[in-house]
Parts: sequence; structure tokens; C-alpha cells
Amino acid sequence: MQLLSRGDAGPPVAEVRAALEEMGILEPTGPGPALFDDQLEQAVRIFQQRRGLITDGIVGPATYRALRDARWALGDRMLLLNTQQPLTGDDVFSLQERLLELGYDSGRADGVFGRQTEQALRSFQRDYGMSPDGMCGPRTLRHLGYLGRKVTGGRPGLLREQERLHRAGPRLSGKRIVIDPGHGGADRGVSVGTGADQVTEAGLVGDIARRLEGRMAAAGMEALLSHGPDDCPTDAERAGFANSAGADVVLSLHVDANASPAANGLAAFHFGTGTGATSTVGEALAGFIHRELLARTRMLDCGVHPRPWELLRLTRMPAVRVEIGYLTNDRDRAALLDPGFRDVVAEGILVAVKRLYLLGQDDKPTGTFTWAEVLQRESNRPAAAR
Repeated sequence: MQLLSRGDAGPPVAEVRAALEEMGILEPTGPGPALFDDQLEQAVRIFQQRRGLITDGIVGPATYRALRDARWALGDRMLLLNTQQPLTGDDVFSLQERLLELGYDSGRADGVFGRQTEQALRSFQRDYGMSPDGMCGPRTLRHLGYLGRKVTGGRPGLLREQERLHRAGPRLSGKRIVIDPGHGGADRGVSVGTGADQVTEAGLVGDIARRLEGRMAAAGMEALLSHGPDDCPTDAERAGFANSAGADVVLSLHVDANASPAANGLAAFHFGTGTGATSTVGEALAGFIHRELLARTRMLDCGVHPRPWELLRLTRMPAVRVEIGYLTNDRDRAALLDPGFRDVVAEGILVAVKRLYLLGQDDKPTGTFTWAEVLQRESNRPAAAR
């Protein structure tokens, strides 16, 4: 879809305005041409902030999907599985949360009515004497409303995620990791300079991904790149690849940009809606990566944040997105252009993954775990003298 921003007009702008008016974020206006004015931009920013989106005041694909999903409350429509075009919306999210509270494993509450949600709904219907048709209509909603929580002490989906981590064991060998270079093909991402002096996000994160892939393979892991250098699939396609591969973890690599050349630093992101739903293992891994890279690179700390972005939301395993500095900042760009720095980043990410599986056992202070020590632990050989 086209991006909508201040100054645009026409039916798409009218649709956005109507949605925000219905939510009470924007005051209704009288008849006249639909214009993307200052008031609409501010309303879009408010909506984006509430939904955990980038608050740029521009309606792109992610904001448009969030506006579309926010239209639906549980009970507004019949919910059922459509394999060609799965239903998405806040009503699906509410149904998934309710099923999880009742002890039925609908998977991560991601707002997408998929096969696992249908199976959980069928199980619920069967257990409570209804026809297990996998469709959520008025009768099923009444029964959902009658019942109190069965699972206490935490969100059951998150407890299952934590239990899978405990069962995985501390060794890296055999773990399947999808490494996602954030850009590629015709989409070069952030770009600075021209001609032979041009530096692109795609080139840098592609290089870091290959360095990380090599280290993971040496540690006995199965490292898969989400795409080749000439491709740039959508976030949904990347998530689909990770799900079909049965990955244990997804690592998405990016660098950032800002209109201000002073903006700099490192940030990490994991799945979370800002309203309680989050990936606890993803949050833990994001924290490990963030702390390791801060200790090793001395970059500015820009924090760890929950986001409902598609790659983080649609993956069925913990996923983390790392923003490794700003190409628009002289100091960060100089660091990223140094192959030695990119080696440090790859090593820090690998060590962070190792820390995740150690679960606090036989750990070392942040920033001090070396690549040689990781290999030694995986092979049970004495570490080489340095």
C-alpha cells in the first residue's frame, strides 16, 4: 500500500480518519475532502504509541494493519479458520488470551486465527459439550464468559515457552537458529554516501550475519539465514520461514538512522504488546544480547523494548531484533565499518545465546565470556592459552 502522511488526501485518508474517530482518538469532522492534516497526524502518533509501533505519524503497512485489527472486538464477527487468508484482529487476540487462561494451548497470543488456535477452540468446545466445529460464535462466547481462570501463577503460554527452554539443555550443539539480515536485494535499508563511498545497512548486517553463522556452525549449531543476499522477503515471510524450519531462536540484525546526526547507540527488541502479552524468553535473550554488546562495544545504551512487529509477533519461537548503531552517526558508522568491530558484535551475540541456555549455571560476568571458552565448553576440551 502507499504510505500516507501529512498533505495527502483521498479515500485512503478518509478510511484512516474514520477508524481513528471510531476509537475516540480523533474528533469527528464535518463533510468535506479527507485531508491528512496536523490533527490527523497527531492522532496517528497517539494510536501508534498505544500499539507499540514506531511513532512517526505515517500510515504504512504496519500501522494500517494495526488500525484494521483494532476495529474488531470479541463477538463482533464469527471467528473460524481460513487457511487462504487467516483472520486477524483484536477479537482473535482476546479469544486466544481467554483460551490460554482456561488452560488450552492456542500458542502465542498473536491476533492471528491459525491452526493451533482452531485446535484449542475445538478442544474447549468438546470439553464443554458443544459441537467441536472450531468456530467461535454466540454459543461458544457464552460458555467462554461463564468460566473463570483455570491457570494461575503466570500466563500459560509463557510458562510453556520457559519450560521448552529448560528442557533444551545448556549445550549449543544441535540448536537451530535463524539469522535474519534485516535487508537485502533491492532493499538496501539505511544508506549513507554515494558511488564507491556508499555504505548500506544491507551490506553491513549481511556481513555480521555471515560472521555469526560461521561461529554458530563451529559451535555445532544449525544456523540458517532467512534469505540470500539478492532477496528481501517480507517480515511475515521471514517468520514463516523460521516457523517451517522449526527454529529455536530468531535473530534479526539491523542498523538505524535518524535525521539528527547526534543520534547513536544500541537497542534490542522482543515481542510484546505493552499490555501484558510478551515473550519472556525473548525478553531474556534481548537483555543478554543488549548487555553483552554494550559491554564489548561501549555504545550508548538505547534500551530493550517490547514491540508487536510482525517478525517478533508471528514467529512461534523467541525472536529478537537488534539495532546495532546509527549509520547517520559518524562514530557509530566508523565502528561498523571496522571488520574487527563486526567480529566483536558476532561474538557478543553468540555468547548471549549461550547465556540464555546456561540458565545462570556456570556463567561468567557480562563481557568476559570469550569465543575460545564457548568452544571449550561445547567440546569439553581445555581452552587454548591466550
